[in-house]
Amino acid sequence: MEHELDSRLKISFCGIDLDSPIVLLSGCVGFGEEYTRIKGFSNRDVGAICLKGTTATVRSGNPPHRLAETPAGMLNAIGLQNPGVEAVVEDILPILDFAETRFFANVSGSTVGEYVNVVRKFDDSPIDAIEINISCPNVKEGGVAFGNDPDMSARVVGACRAVTDKPIITKLSPNQADIAENARRCIEAGTSGFAVINTLTGMAIDIENRVPIIGSVQGGLSGPAIKPIALLKVHEVYQVAKKHHVPIIGQGGITSANDAIEFLLAGATAIGIGTALFYDPMICKQINSGLVEYMNKGGIQSVGKLTGTLKLPDNIRAAEHDGRCQDSV
Repeated sequence: MEHELDSRLKISFCGIDLDSPIVLLSGCVGFGEEYTRIKGFSNRDVGAICLKGTTATVRSGNPPHRLAETPAGMLNAIGLQNPGVEAVVEDILPILDFAETRFFANVSGSTVGEYVNVVRKFDDSPIDAIEINISCPNVKEGGVAFGNDPDMSARVVGACRAVTDKPIITKLSPNQADIAENARRCIEAGTSGFAVINTLTGMAIDIENRVPIIGSVQGGLSGPAIKPIALLKVHEVYQVAKKHHVPIIGQGGITSANDAIEFLLAGATAIGIGTALFYDPMICKQINSGLVEYMNKGGIQSVGKLTGTLKLPDNIRAAEHDGRCQDSV
């Protein structure tokens, strides 16, 4: 008999009941079946799994090298390698066990029309929600251009909303001037939730050969190195999202229960685990246990009660209420 999760870990995200606030992030667990091969791992330990980025047709991805370890982080430039949406819907989804956990699709495209076509395919499938990746930093077209422009972001979200009734989760880029304004525009366009943040754009250099380590020169930086940035972006998006009851998956460098709690306090409803899985595939069990321990100490009846409970200084709260900007020192 499998160990059952503490009922206080249950949350509702975009109207979907999750047994844990943990979401396994897109690109880190393939199409949902990879981690079932690891002894001791169970999909029941997570609330949802976000499938690998999917496009309208087959993509072979970027040239090698595609991964590079960096101080407190990792660069990746996979380039959205995937078999195309028809293969995912017809061949992969039928073998996933939707009784164990929830599954979110991840949609990417080079044009608004491609996003729409892929979303339409997933709409006619058992997938629980659709994540719109408008902020991929490791492809040459689409992606970053859409995610860093509020007008384009809203256009993509609105077009996708027109072809599906499933929850839409918009994955926001940290590589933009005003993430809160982008979030506001996406809410107006019909997003159901947010994933905050995607990776930052970065590079690494081989000094012996004087060449970029990543074959496509740049990639997406993830891991503990980006956690402070991710926390701030979750906090900023939450100031907009909370007014419309739009939930957030907080992600970026979470490697412990303490990290997860920080994101919840900053405004996340769910927490995304990605890079940490590469060196500790069993980390989800530890985070669940740590969350339960924290709730026991504080007499907290539900992990959802932690969302957005960060206590800000009076002057900061007043400034945010008035919409004024606080300069950093």
